[in-house]
Amino acid sequence: MALCEAARGGSSLLWPRVLLFGDSITQFSFQQGGWGASLADKLVRKCDVLNRGFSGYNTRWAKIILPRLIRKGDGLDCPAAVTIFFGANDSALKDENPKQHIPLNEYVANLKSMVQYLKSVDVPEDRIVLITPPPLWEAAWEQECLLQGCKLNRLNSVVGEYAGACLQVAHDCGIDVLDLWTLMQDTQDFSSYLSDGLHLSPKGNEFLFSHLWPLIEKKVSSLPLLLPYWRDVAEAKPELSLLGDGDH
Repeated sequence: MALCEAARGGSSLLWPRVLLFGDSITQFSFQQGGWGASLADKLVRKCDVLNRGFSGYNTRWAKIILPRLIRKGDGLDCPAAVTIFFGANDSALKDENPKQHIPLNEYVANLKSMVQYLKSVDVPEDRIVLITPPPLWEAAWEQECLLQGCKLNRLNSVVGEYAGACLQVAHDCGIDVLDLWTLMQDTQDFSSYLSDGLHLSPKGNEFLFSHLWPLIEKKVSSLPLLLPYWRDVAEAKPELSLLGDGDH
């Protein structure tokens, strides 16, 4: 399936999009040094990178709002790539955080439902990337919980179960997956990747971007640089260069 094309002639120039869909780890990714900001910088003049991160959200809520974010229709709704990055809230302990907790089997069903929805609006499997939740540094996160007047409401072992389920969904659906939970724990001390035990530190953002970029790059590698390099603009009649199809 061809990627979205730029508008022809002198009409509006439509830019391909990369859609980042997730919870707070996605919402905060456009902060300085964030993995989403790094992705946007890498794709300047090729894609618009859209941040659709929703702090505190789980897959139950995400499944409901996804059709409001992308619909079958014109080129504006045709992303070159989509990341789905949930699980940090779904894996919250039911007894301590019942509002965000989602049972493991429902988490699996919700992820599959979102993948199937994307396919139904003409986003094929090869444009989708699932990202597992990162590991939890329990000691640091427990301090955050205590500051908020509650007990430790997540366990890394439980997060690992959700990460494993995310991997299985990717396998079942035939889509790419970034196993952040495992990769970050390949080092002896992964605490430096996390700012508060749950969310990513600058080093964690850099780590995520470095592993995500190869997966995104292969999905957007065929996209041209939009509009010509300035030295290539026709001096006498710039409109000949600038009112073409936008590809260069």
